[in-house]
Amino acid sequence: MSSAPRSPTPRAPRMKKDESFLGKLGGTLAKKKKAREVSDLQEEGKSAINSPMSPALVGVHPEDALLEENEERTMIDPTSREDPKFKELVKALLDWINDVLAEERIVVRQLEEDLYDGQVLQKLLEKLADRKLNVAEVTQSEIGQKQKLQTVLEAVHDLLRPHGWALRWNVDAIHGKNLVAILHLLVSLAMHFRAPIRLPEHVSVQVVVVRKREGLLHSSHISEELTTTTEMMMGRFERDAFDTLFDHAPDKLNVVKKSLITFVNKHLNKLNLEVTELETQFADGVYLVLLMGLLEGYFVPLHNFYLTPDSFDQKVHNVSFAFELMLDGGLKKPKARPEDVVNLDLKSTLRVLYNLFTKYKDVE
Repeated sequence: MSSAPRSPTPRAPRMKKDESFLGKLGGTLAKKKKAREVSDLQEEGKSAINSPMSPALVGVHPEDALLEENEERTMIDPTSREDPKFKELVKALLDWINDVLAEERIVVRQLEEDLYDGQVLQKLLEKLADRKLNVAEVTQSEIGQKQKLQTVLEAVHDLLRPHGWALRWNVDAIHGKNLVAILHLLVSLAMHFRAPIRLPEHVSVQVVVVRKREGLLHSSHISEELTTTTEMMMGRFERDAFDTLFDHAPDKLNVVKKSLITFVNKHLNKLNLEVTELETQFADGVYLVLLMGLLEGYFVPLHNFYLTPDSFDQKVHNVSFAFELMLDGGLKKPKARPEDVVNLDLKSTLRVLYNLFTKYKDVE
């Protein structure tokens, strides 16, 4: 690697004001001195990268070697970036953001580069929360960007904090393009707003932490958990009677299941349909749609749903349609997500059916 660029107007990354002023005053001598400092720091970086303490740390950018004393920088280990579950998580979040912001004609291609300045995050939160934030529309300066981020993140915190979310991000991390912090933020938003996506479970990454102490770079690895199970992320702070039944009273759970089977068959039998397994027979949404028609006393046109769904998306469409019929019937929005019912999550299915039982148990 060359020790210094020879252009008369070098573009040094993240050059500080006093450094650029020094360069103007000191001319060639200052340039050579700075080049030696950069070279020395890069050697320190290579040494830290290749040390036994951090064998997987490769490809640190030269900028990452230019740390102040006790300054710390983190990055995702390159091997973790190649993990299929990590890639699936990033893709799912990207697709979700682009779907939410489609009407705004915003296309996000790279999370770190497109979200760090707060502009896209502002639009995303406004769309999800259906509220307008009092921030400048376009901010070019770093101070302006951080002020916008501060406002956006405070609004996020107001939404999430009452529900017990651990807030594992801050303005500096997001603006510093810390992908781990950005992913924590997006996963929390997706779960809070019940995004119609299925995030891969148990996604963890190895994070490399580089810190400068006494003039030397030291590196270490930590494991960062980005997702747990969908149930834990969705319901950790929304426990209800079904959580208690599952955890502590499996015998009573079987009684509830039998009661619900009796309830749904009382109505589905009118169409010569029979339910024996709650876990599987509602997963494609067909019985849910038909059951809503029977309970509310109307015929559901067959062109509104898939009578023989053969794909995940078609099943999600059916369950989502059934949820719409429930809302039309005066029920609250189901706590479960359509995707959870399609994915054979028994607790989600029981919650949906129990809500129907509560309202329609006396319907003949």
